[in-house]
Amino acid sequence: MSDIIIKTSSLTVHYGKKRGISNINLSVHKGEIFGFLGPNGAGKTTTMRVLLDIIRPTSGEASIFGLDCKKQGIEIRRKVGYLPGEFSPYSGMTGQEFLTLFASLKENKGNLSSIQELCERLDLDPSRKMKQYSHGNKQKVGIISAFMGKPELLILDEPTIGLDPIAQRTVLELVRETRNEGRTVLFSSHIMPEVQSVCDRVGIIKDGHLIKTESIKSLIEQQIKRIHLTLTRTPPLDAFDIEGVRETRRDGNTVSLDVLNKLDDVLAIALRYGIEDIETAQVTLEEIFVTLYNHANKEKINA
Repeated sequence: MSDIIIKTSSLTVHYGKKRGISNINLSVHKGEIFGFLGPNGAGKTTTMRVLLDIIRPTSGEASIFGLDCKKQGIEIRRKVGYLPGEFSPYSGMTGQEFLTLFASLKENKGNLSSIQELCERLDLDPSRKMKQYSHGNKQKVGIISAFMGKPELLILDEPTIGLDPIAQRTVLELVRETRNEGRTVLFSSHIMPEVQSVCDRVGIIKDGHLIKTESIKSLIEQQIKRIHLTLTRTPPLDAFDIEGVRETRRDGNTVSLDVLNKLDDVLAIALRYGIEDIETAQVTLEEIFVTLYNHANKEKINA
């Protein structure tokens, strides 16, 4: 039996003449936390909505648990915990009333006993009316509605937005627990440190195109080399002006570089000016994301 929980093939959505997503080929495996990264408008939410049959694709295919997202959307939604990026609960209900109603729509009726536990962990009073909640507390209701009943797949669109640091930490704990129990999470966020702290793999989407899919470990270890070169002689300002290399700082004869590729070329240039010392430094996922985006921009301009 395949361990692929989410699969898309050439998934494409056009809004009239406007681009939504284009030829998205994505696989998310059982028991992993998959981070979906990209700025506003890149296509993350569109992809998630197609997976849940909230909108229909222009072309291509998508499946969850081997079920066709377009033909079996109702069955899929009963099995999946989903938090939309703009969660809007019914203002006239209390938190408890909303969660009880939502649980009744789930395949396993949402495991009502888990609601109380989640409310306690997130410090939410479910007896209050939705209209009395702050934005952060409304977000907590949405989080609880996604996690209750321990669904086999969670699709979370910006889950920690509007939360205080303690609640953010609790949500990330819940996400990790989901993976530890062998369940799966598709996790969209703009907060790179939290993505780096919980995700196993990430997919980076730009202008509707999936430009990179890689494990966090591989991205950090292989994609960008941050090096500090101390040279005998001062190189000219354009010495390292080559594709895939960005000079980030210069202090006398010490030059700091972010190297996406062509490390051999960098070292060959450095040898011309005499290498006295080489240091390497760790990069963050956020820095890798920015570098990959900038590199994709240059390729688009040069195309």
